[in-house]
Amino acid sequence: MKEGIHPTWYSEATVICACGNTWKTGATKAEIRTDICSKCHPFYTGEQRIVDTEGQVDRFMKRLQVRDQIREEAVQRETSKTPPQLPLAEAGVNKRYLAILEENGITNVEQFLNKLRDDGDASIFELQGMGRKALSDIKKLLRNRGYEVPTSSAAPEAAAEE
Repeated sequence: MKEGIHPTWYSEATVICACGNTWKTGATKAEIRTDICSKCHPFYTGEQRIVDTEGQVDRFMKRLQVRDQIREEAVQRETSKTPPQLPLAEAGVNKRYLAILEENGITNVEQFLNKLRDDGDASIFELQGMGRKALSDIKKLLRNRGYEVPTSSAAPEAAAEE
């Protein structure tokens, strides 16, 4: 063995834990300090305690807070939907389409959606001056305001023939 290249060996080195536990072992340092040992580690004690390593628990808790915040915002968006009795004029429907709908007794969002659900897209196409673009624009407008707009459907007569 070469002289002077090996560290000093302490056969009675003292290990001191943050919990106050101490014991002797062999090491290259006379005193060793540690944060956790078998007397205080949750695995050995059976205690439910979080051992934070480099702030990982804090980062995890922040992620949980962000998740909860996103969920809360989604609930607020859902509850802040505009009411079904909202007049189509206030919903932002084009004046030309609005006049056609009002002539046919459709004045609010609920009436429009009910007509779509009950009679399908064909019932809107039957109105003089209403075409695919008009229907598409109105549906898009209502979806953006948070309403559940029925998807395109065939005319009831066509469905009955099948």
